[in-house]
This record gives sequence, C-alpha cells and structure tokens, in this order.
Amino acid sequence: MDKPYLKQDVQDLLLRLVLQPKASRDAFVGLLGDELKVAITAPPIDGQANKHLIKFLSKQFKVPKSAVIVEKGQLNRHKLVRIKNPQKIPNDI
Repeated sequence: MDKPYLKQDVQDLLLRLVLQPKASRDAFVGLLGDELKVAITAPPIDGQANKHLIKFLSKQFKVPKSAVIVEKGQLNRHKLVRIKNPQKIPNDI
C-alpha cells in the first residue's frame, strides 16, 4: 500500500486521519498532507465527534463499532484509528 495515511498491521488497518466536524455530510474528503481528511456532521463537543466517527468508519469498513479504536487523538482533530479485521475497504480511500 503506497498511501501514507494507511498502514496494514497484521489483519488490522491503521488510518491517520484529520477530522472536520460539523460538516454538511459524512464523507472521506481527500488527502491533507499525509493524512486522510474525513468530514462528519457531529460537533466536537463531549466526545460526540469521536462517537460519530467510529459509527461512520464501522459502516464504511463493515465492522462492528467495537472494532474501530481511536488510538491517538481523542481530544484532537488529528487521529490514529485502528480498524480490526476490516471486511471491506471503501473505494474512497
């Protein structure tokens, strides 16, 4: 994989993301430096953005929400997210 934001770790995927909260829709936007930009509709208040991001990624990769883990960046727009054993890789990434 030659994508700087995507790394394979055994059966897991590690994604380096930059989050854009309070967007008009949930979507993979594109590259921003070495990170993948993700827009979500939830505001960055009381962990709502992280919860919404986990829900969005679980649908995109066809995994349960428990298989999506924010490893770094709980209180930051820049995040490192682990996706355990993804069943599907979205075309957008």
